[in-house]
Amino acid sequence: MATAFVEPHAHAEAPNRGNVIGEIFKTIGRGLVRIAESNRKIQEVERLQAMSDEQLANRGLKRDEIVHYVFRDMFYL
Repeated sequence: MATAFVEPHAHAEAPNRGNVIGEIFKTIGRGLVRIAESNRKIQEVERLQAMSDEQLANRGLKRDEIVHYVFRDMFYL
């Protein structure tokens, strides 16, 4: 009977630190995007941006004023 000898870690490579750090930042970035997307103000901006110019005009808004309008209580611009 023949037996094979296999070195379990003979060709294992150490993880590339750049890839590990990159993955950490990707994960953090995805988390920040989820937080931003769940923010009520961001949802309000998206809702208003989805409206037509006519619908915005009926509300007294122009498209380029949406962000300022939604964040008016946080920023005094």
